[in-house]
Amino acid sequence: MTAELARGQNHPLPEVRLEIRVSAGTPIVAGATLGDEHGRVHGVEWVAHPGAPTLPGIEVSQQAAADHRLAVDLDALAPSVHRVTVLLALPSGSGGPARFGAVAAPFVAVTGLDGTEVASYTLTDLEAESAVIALELYRRQGVWKVRAVGQGYAGGLAELFTDQGLPQAQQLAGGIHEAVAQGLARSVAAPPPRLPDADRPRQTAAPAQGPDQTHGGTTPQGLSGNTSPQQGHQPTSPYGTTPPYGSPHDATPPDHASAQHGGPTPADPSTGTQPAAPAAGGPVDYTHPGRQTTAPPPPPPTAPPAQPGQPAQPVAGDATGWSMEERLYNQVWGMFEDLARTTAAYRSAVDFAESRMEQELDKVLSDPRSRVSGQGDAARDAARAKHAQLVDQARAALDRDLAQLRAEADVVEPALPPAYASWDNPVWHGYRVPMEIPMALRLGDLHLPESEDVRIPMLVRLPLERGLWIDSGRSGSRDALVDSDELRRLALDTAVALAARLLAVYPPGEFAVHVVDPAGAGSSALAPLVGAGVLAGPPAAGAAGVSDVLGRLTQRVDLVQMAVRGGAPDALPPGFDTAEQLLIVNDFPHGFDDRAVTQLRYLADEGPAVGVHLMMVADRQDATAYGPLLDPLWRSLMRLTPTPDDHLADPWVGHAWTYEPLSLPPGSRVMHEVLARVADARRSWNR
Repeated sequence: MTAELARGQNHPLPEVRLEIRVSAGTPIVAGATLGDEHGRVHGVEWVAHPGAPTLPGIEVSQQAAADHRLAVDLDALAPSVHRVTVLLALPSGSGGPARFGAVAAPFVAVTGLDGTEVASYTLTDLEAESAVIALELYRRQGVWKVRAVGQGYAGGLAELFTDQGLPQAQQLAGGIHEAVAQGLARSVAAPPPRLPDADRPRQTAAPAQGPDQTHGGTTPQGLSGNTSPQQGHQPTSPYGTTPPYGSPHDATPPDHASAQHGGPTPADPSTGTQPAAPAAGGPVDYTHPGRQTTAPPPPPPTAPPAQPGQPAQPVAGDATGWSMEERLYNQVWGMFEDLARTTAAYRSAVDFAESRMEQELDKVLSDPRSRVSGQGDAARDAARAKHAQLVDQARAALDRDLAQLRAEADVVEPALPPAYASWDNPVWHGYRVPMEIPMALRLGDLHLPESEDVRIPMLVRLPLERGLWIDSGRSGSRDALVDSDELRRLALDTAVALAARLLAVYPPGEFAVHVVDPAGAGSSALAPLVGAGVLAGPPAAGAAGVSDVLGRLTQRVDLVQMAVRGGAPDALPPGFDTAEQLLIVNDFPHGFDDRAVTQLRYLADEGPAVGVHLMMVADRQDATAYGPLLDPLWRSLMRLTPTPDDHLADPWVGHAWTYEPLSLPPGSRVMHEVLARVADARRSWNR
């Protein structure tokens, strides 16, 4: 199963013989450096590049190309090599783009030799950089992992090599560009678009075209920050390890809308191929992708068939999947994909219209005779009229697709199970404690500026593969109207609501929640969890309480890791709690000493793989005294906000999606009632 990484996120590598596949919209240079345990590159002989493409355990392409396949054999690396850094760069002096901000976001995937994706990452938020570190494969305690880096360098390869401690950085960078220049004559162009897989037929209308429009703008291939979708599996986009969402990255989504688990025609990141362009002005195709090619066909629709010439009526759960839950998950993912692509088509058409108008106006102004004559005024009026016509056509196509998505949302939302449903969904009033862990959990809603009334549920796969960070600091212009203390309260309220959802969707005894509140500042917001008796223990207060909780969870991670690595998972101590654990940390870094900070970083990095998850409620500015020491911590967590904020990106074209947390209806007691039922089920289970 593919892990869709956001910047800073890591993932274990199950194999030692791998391929690293790179897909970009323009010819780029791919290479790799080998580093010691400190990441230092000792000399040019530790760098694989087009001029020296082969090193023990690594082989790279010999020329610039839009697509690359790098071969890696981790067992063949020298014992002194602890890190393999994959770098990308734009060729210099080739007449092509000089910065990554002007090209499609490169997509990088780590695959097995059979082509099965292990992890993927899309490099977003690049602007003036001409070289970038995409991924690093690193060895920790004898286990190899991959980390999404996305560190760009405006100074190109020379600056990148200098940052890695290479003494001959300038000479090596010049030699690489010279080797690439000599090979440009034999470089092959990007392959022509190929048809998409049979089980990924969802399409969106292309930009509206006028009689003089022969092409639209281009859009990036691949992911955002906050994740690439795999076949039937959603982002670290905001959609978890699955985009931004986020990757978020969290734009990082999505590393979208990270974003964990998934232009005019964006590429399919799961295959690295370019889908066929849909017919201009056509409606959205509501045939949904399947997670597996062998999945059963979708159930027969319950809605009447569409009349000829009329759009198909959406049906909840008409996507491919083994169960209704899986079909609804795939359908929500398809809606997110459709909205991203139809908006990209609209923006592309508008950009084309503005570019065309500017060209025509420049042509008029370049002729002195037309600048002072009535002919010039007529030409300017005609250019503006043509611009308005093209924009109106694009908006009409967008509005048609948005109407289809609204209709689908109206059908899908009431059919969602509790794990996917908002708090105002009637399904919560008939809530029963589940006996199985669901596929995913809803963390909030996503929308774009062009379609604020079309909200897409933000789902992340379970179990969580990445911790959560509820940012209690000021992150946008909307927060300027909110008091700092109110932001902190809203952030903890958001954390409590998310913890309540996690407790509600797990079977009894399968999920435990611990709380660290050193100063007791969150007692009011934590009251629903404390009052219902669903916490593993009272909220830990003071430095002693922080040390005790972190020590117990750190010991748990160590024990499980030793048992798994020793091949004896049944050898855990008697009475060991096998439930997944969630630690909510409020008011960080108050009450944390250096040892506690180190333990927290360890839990964020190693905990998710063994069922220990972290939820931070913190303002990053409060921890500035630690400097860059905590940067890996923040990057390892999916950032969410207690107020609407556009920090998540999708995995195709990098839209800035607005994330909105799920809020309880005013005066609603639904969360308290759900927690009471969870507590009753836990008491019955413990008898």
